[in-house]
Amino acid sequence: MSMIKRGTQVPARWRLLACGLLLMASASLPARADDGIVDVHALPQLEGAVENTSRPDPYRVEYRMPTPEAVTSPAVKKLLSAAGWVPYVRPLEEKSTTLNFRKGRQGLSVHFTQALGRPDQSVVYYSHDRIYSNVPFPEGASDIMFDGTRPYLGCIAPSALDATADFYKSQMDAIGWRKLTPETAARWTSSLDETVPNGVRAFFEHPDSEATGFYRQKPVMLTLTRRDDGRTNVDIRIAPFALPSELKADDDLAGLPRPNPTKTAKSLGSASSNKREMSAAAMAELPAVLAFYHRELAARGWQEDGSAPLAPGDEVAIKISNTEETGVLRLGRKYDFTMVSLTAQVKESALAARAKAKKEADEKFFSDAAAAAQQVIAADEARRKVQAAALSDAPLKALANSNTPVALPETAESVKFEGGDGRLEFSSTSSVKALGTFYRASLKNAGWKEQPSVINQPNMAVMTFSKAGKSISMTVMQMGPKVNVSANGSGLVVAAAKPADKPAEVQAKSSEPLKPDPESQLPVPTQRSSTSLATTKLPGTETPFRRELEASIPAPLGDVLAFYRTELGKLGWQEKTDGATVSAERAQIDFTSPQGPAVLKLGRAKGETTVNLAQKNPEAATKADIMPKPGQARVMLGNIGPKEASLTINKQTIKIAAGAGGPQSPKGPMLDLAPGTYQYALRMPGRPARTETLTLAAGDAWGLMVGPSGDVLPLQMY
Repeated sequence: MSMIKRGTQVPARWRLLACGLLLMASASLPARADDGIVDVHALPQLEGAVENTSRPDPYRVEYRMPTPEAVTSPAVKKLLSAAGWVPYVRPLEEKSTTLNFRKGRQGLSVHFTQALGRPDQSVVYYSHDRIYSNVPFPEGASDIMFDGTRPYLGCIAPSALDATADFYKSQMDAIGWRKLTPETAARWTSSLDETVPNGVRAFFEHPDSEATGFYRQKPVMLTLTRRDDGRTNVDIRIAPFALPSELKADDDLAGLPRPNPTKTAKSLGSASSNKREMSAAAMAELPAVLAFYHRELAARGWQEDGSAPLAPGDEVAIKISNTEETGVLRLGRKYDFTMVSLTAQVKESALAARAKAKKEADEKFFSDAAAAAQQVIAADEARRKVQAAALSDAPLKALANSNTPVALPETAESVKFEGGDGRLEFSSTSSVKALGTFYRASLKNAGWKEQPSVINQPNMAVMTFSKAGKSISMTVMQMGPKVNVSANGSGLVVAAAKPADKPAEVQAKSSEPLKPDPESQLPVPTQRSSTSLATTKLPGTETPFRRELEASIPAPLGDVLAFYRTELGKLGWQEKTDGATVSAERAQIDFTSPQGPAVLKLGRAKGETTVNLAQKNPEAATKADIMPKPGQARVMLGNIGPKEASLTINKQTIKIAAGAGGPQSPKGPMLDLAPGTYQYALRMPGRPARTETLTLAAGDAWGLMVGPSGDVLPLQMY
């Protein structure tokens, strides 16, 4: 055979030949089975079993039985025991309904569920359970407590001490355990000479072994003791000298220290609770766990106040305390664990101090909230007065070429007429007084008779007219810088109604390009005749639920629209094409902004383009619990007046206690309503009822706050 020196480049045909020989050699070797994994499909099943083959799994079998779990479980245990599987219980899992079995190196878990909708039937699951640390069970042993991950074994052997010792001498060697010598043990301890009263003790080690399938194990300690009934107690556990002598801290539970490692741990309460508890099963000897708590409790400001009365299972019980709490640390031994119980209770003096601090903080919050509400009310009243002053009281003429059943004033904007339903809506820059005078005169001239109404205020008027069995109800209400008019009734129903549009005005081009104001929170041109920005948020918070910008700009609508598309795009706002409306007289476009949904509305009034830009923050609204349900609107009621008020809306009457939503209560009543226009009536002792309307859109949240004078302040919160 020719030889190729190291470093010589091999021709391609030699490399191909070598790969082919390698493949032939690997194909001729049979796959080595994993002797530590049981073939669950080969295990016996109870008579009458119906196996579920819809999802084949090599490591699990599922079959249905026509008997309840209480009957199926003992039958499975008997069946598998007859096949040589030895049942056992895991430490700290005495109440578990899962059955555990071992056969040589193989482990098996069996658990049960009730068949779906059939309490008279059960489902059985076989799952393999790998044993990582194997030790022998004496033949016929009882009360077997075993964990194959450490290992740990506690049981009662039926034989006498000498026979049991002989059994372990041979069987430990057979599965790879060998007697620990002083030389090998020198890394952990200086002596292996230990005497056990009425028994014997030995130590073993387990090196890596392919034959037994185990990796190197920690040394184990075997203890055998005689029983009065002639049998032998067996205990196998990790040798104490191989366990950590200094424990590190794991993550706290309920703000209390926990050692590492632990097998199980649980807690009750939190670091801020008046009473908290932590319990754990530490995988260490009791002195190491006690030293851990001496160190950790002292580092956290706890002091030890002497011994506490011992409870069942305790070996150590210590009283502890700090400036605010008292507690008890309890340690005991169970199986090969040190069981930890640590409780802490806040002192009465600390509870009183916490309650006082909370009361002061609440009073400050409510005081700040009341002051903020008063500021909002005052600002809104001032804004209303400014906006009302801008409305025109000039007499109105009818709009030419209108095809609605009733006349439209010449200042009508955003007209929406639904003749089939008899509805008419529009907005106007004329005052409530001017619009009321216009309709009373025009409808009277057309033969309509007005019914008396108690609602005839500077900011709102309700009028009802009738003629020849038909009626028209009109509400004229100031909403910000404009007045909204809504009318409905049989007098407005027509067979084929068409929206009435007023003639488009001639819009002059801007003298110069619109420039953004760098000081404004929302985009607005520097070339504007008026602007206002309103935000709604909780007192003490920085993030608003909603921001709304209103402005009037002496520029054509097209120029203003182009400005906003550019500036909003720079901020990452994305325009929604669905539902967008753009014409020479008005535009409405929905946007998606990084903070949430937004809408831009443009219109024309007095030769200028009006802007309404509103942006919502759903994250802030959800956190404050004001987010409406999907497809609905939310109304929040409050009362900072001195007397209880009642508000009737949508055929529901809600009582609003004095202070609700103010200093006495952080939250008032809330309603979720379908979108629409609602008329509501407010009643207070000694005052006449006040009736107003509120228009709600899906996804909106409005606040109706009753003021000290009995007025209702509507404020869109979201």
